[in-house]
Amino acid sequence: MSVDDTVEVDDDDGISELFDELEELESLVDSPEERRQVREAMRAAAEAQDDEPVVFGRVVYGFDREDLAESVLGSLLFGIPMAVEGGTVDAGRHIAQHPLYLAGTLVSAIAMVVGILYVADFQDVRVARRIFGIVPRRLAGVTLTAFVVAVALLTGWGVVEWSTTDLTATWESLCVCSVAFVPMAIGAALGDILPGS
Repeated sequence: MSVDDTVEVDDDDGISELFDELEELESLVDSPEERRQVREAMRAAAEAQDDEPVVFGRVVYGFDREDLAESVLGSLLFGIPMAVEGGTVDAGRHIAQHPLYLAGTLVSAIAMVVGILYVADFQDVRVARRIFGIVPRRLAGVTLTAFVVAVALLTGWGVVEWSTTDLTATWESLCVCSVAFVPMAIGAALGDILPGS
């Protein structure tokens, strides 16, 4: 390991420690103005690390339109094969007959996204703000992006049909989209965090 490698690791640890301290400070401050200033400092620290061409080990903070675009691209990369593969429709029809399988499919997809974003440590992903104080914005953004792209892609390519009169066809279409959602959610999560923005 060269001296340059050591410095780079120390810088990454320094940014991570800075975020830890800023998050602690955010929980201690009283006024909304002070909290806003701490969040501004966190954004500035995240942007300051963008000068280094590092792919892994960066602090990822917030979820913006750049992250949304990366999630869409990741969803499409993993989803296009699902749109042309006949097994997607077969699997969707199967889980349409077993509603618990649909629930299991959706829960496992979200669990995999949580694992990629927050557990696997590809990046040091920090939660900027939560929706309703519970759901991290990045988690909601990545999963909703993947599901919307799945519905749009499969509908646009004629794989699924939505009907207001035939509820069975609509249910099957939802289940087919849910099957395609699984790899698309994985692609969206990877597409979002791997560039390190």
